[in-house]
Amino acid sequence: MALRKKTPHTVLTFPTTQAAMAFEEAARSYNLPGRMIPVPSAISAGCGLSWCAPTDKRDELLRACTTHQLDYEGVHTVDLY
Repeated sequence: MALRKKTPHTVLTFPTTQAAMAFEEAARSYNLPGRMIPVPSAISAGCGLSWCAPTDKRDELLRACTTHQLDYEGVHTVDLY
């Protein structure tokens, strides 16, 4: 039986639930990669929600935050399943 292996992911954290929901709405509108997840236990962060995407999409996410004035708290690289 093969075990799943953890791989690095980019995780954006948010200062408030409102900021997380605004990001999720923008992500859908602008077709950004990733999905909303609970903040991984390896990170201590604000509202409890985070955006998870492949590490190769990090720059795209950060550009979108700047371009669309989306608020985020931190950017992390975390090994996840």
